Amino acid sequence: MLQVKGYAASKAAAPLGPFAFERRLPGANDIVIDILYCGICHTDIHQVRDEWGGSVFPMVPGHEIVGRVSRAGAGVKKFKPNDLAGVGCFVDSDRTCAYCQKGLQQYCDHVVWTYNSTEKDGKTRTYGGYSSQIVVDENFALNIAPGQPLERIAPLLCAGITLYSPLRHWKVSKGQQVGIVGLGGLGHMGVKLAAAMGAEVTVFSTSKSKEADARRLGAAHFSLSSDKTGMASLKDRFDLLISTISAQYEVNPFLELLKVDGTMVLVGVPAKALQFEAHNLILRRRALAGSVIGGIPETQEMLDFCAAKKVLADVEVIPMTKVNEAYERMLKSDVRYRFVLDLKTL
Repeated sequence: MLQVKGYAASKAAAPLGPFAFERRLPGANDIVIDILYCGICHTDIHQVRDEWGGSVFPMVPGHEIVGRVSRAGAGVKKFKPNDLAGVGCFVDSDRTCAYCQKGLQQYCDHVVWTYNSTEKDGKTRTYGGYSSQIVVDENFALNIAPGQPLERIAPLLCAGITLYSPLRHWKVSKGQQVGIVGLGGLGHMGVKLAAAMGAEVTVFSTSKSKEADARRLGAAHFSLSSDKTGMASLKDRFDLLISTISAQYEVNPFLELLKVDGTMVLVGVPAKALQFEAHNLILRRRALAGSVIGGIPETQEMLDFCAAKKVLADVEVIPMTKVNEAYERMLKSDVRYRFVLDLKTL
């Protein structure tokens, strides 16, 4: 077995601390990645605190992983030692279902999540990227172009693909009107990606103080979602709205902003059910939809797009010892815009 160092939560809501554990030895189709950076996602907090139920401890979180390949199995074709590689939210799937066959592994009923999951044998637990190394089948690892700041690549493996996938699925192109609702870790990637695709981007926020950042990130317009007059002036304007909000909010004022055949996509997950008026959809043939990350082909496409367009996450790099402090700061929205762990400090 491979001896690995990491940080783990020993029980629900416990602070994370040093944790030594074992990973399986690499097989013929596996690579070993020496992890250099791992982003911190809000999902990590939900899981560590068992806010969604089903958390198993000890838990090593982390699914925004970038590093360097140190070993490659005899059958590996995509990677060789010293290559850069990334791992996102999942590390395997059944590979045979209709979704997997289409490269939509994120919708597979037997997807193996990067942590707090079990491998396909149903017994071997998965541990995430708050650790020194990870073993993964090459088919579930991503190629990362050299010469980029890796700490700013890490959040693309979740935050980046979470926004890229709906932008691509709804075919955002030059000149379209796209609204990003909420300017946090997810929202800031939505602004950058939509702008890079040529869209005219508007950011919606409850905080006027975020306007300067919204424009710096690529937004052409900024709107206070609490300003009823301002919101009313934008009715029937948008081709696509993407909501990154995880708090409770009123959906109807946003639905009214969509054009005929416009779509509002939810990627944030509020704790309680959202309410909406049916006529806000019916009278303009609007749609209310949802989206979650992307499959391996689309995630690779996203990384290549970001490398070509020089789209990177805005990050604050922290040592491993600051992870619990980072969690508390995230809950206060005190980060611009993504924390990334430097695994050299482990």
